[in-house]
Amino acid sequence: MQPKNYKRVYVWELPVRIFHWINVLCITVLAITGFIISDPPAILSGAEASESYWFGTVRFIHFGTAYIFFFNMLLRIYWAFVGNRFAHWKAYLPFSKKMRKNILHVLKVDILLQHDKTNDVRNISVGHNSVAAISYVGLFVVAVVQVITGFGLYADMSGWWLADLFSWVVPLFGGDFMVRTIHHIATWFFILFTLIHVYLVFYHDWLEGRGEVSSMFGGYKFVQEDRLTKEEIQDLIAEAEDLANTPAEPSQTS
Repeated sequence: MQPKNYKRVYVWELPVRIFHWINVLCITVLAITGFIISDPPAILSGAEASESYWFGTVRFIHFGTAYIFFFNMLLRIYWAFVGNRFAHWKAYLPFSKKMRKNILHVLKVDILLQHDKTNDVRNISVGHNSVAAISYVGLFVVAVVQVITGFGLYADMSGWWLADLFSWVVPLFGGDFMVRTIHHIATWFFILFTLIHVYLVFYHDWLEGRGEVSSMFGGYKFVQEDRLTKEEIQDLIAEAEDLANTPAEPSQTS
């Protein structure tokens, strides 16, 4: 059996990885505090009211995390224009025939769990596969809806201009009931997406053995040379050499 040759490819840049893990933390905190706010448990206490302000603390954590989530999303939008080819916005839309063909392959292997008879490594994407890329576009749309409805609900009690920009949301829907319903449904979309995302990441790491999980920590994946054209190999080698040869800024001594 002929051994497989792999190239170590720098896929996920540091800003993308930072965005990812901040997003993980924010979504977790927002979901937990959001469910408490929507259905607060009854806690009976004989202590002074000033010592029982736990619900106010929960709301503060929820709103504070929402701001972090919002600005983190803005930074990711910026990086979609200045990042490498795997982070660029064009990598998330199926413009090319190759990306559209990859959609059918992913649906066949991932969703229908059919065996890939051709075993063509060119069907394995270096960055996101086409289905994952489109799903991230959908996730971004839901995140925008979540931000608009969340700040819309918060606008009446906020004293900051950013939240006040969304004061039109509640009147548009004729009251806060519909806005809260949309906000709640969007939360369940995030939870469902997270479960599927985690499953597929570990599934592909086991199936392909290319460092899918570890890449979101170190940034590197391992790609078979057969998957890449000579031009792509040369480009990736040049990128890696440029990264390795970038001199560190000299430390300033007083």
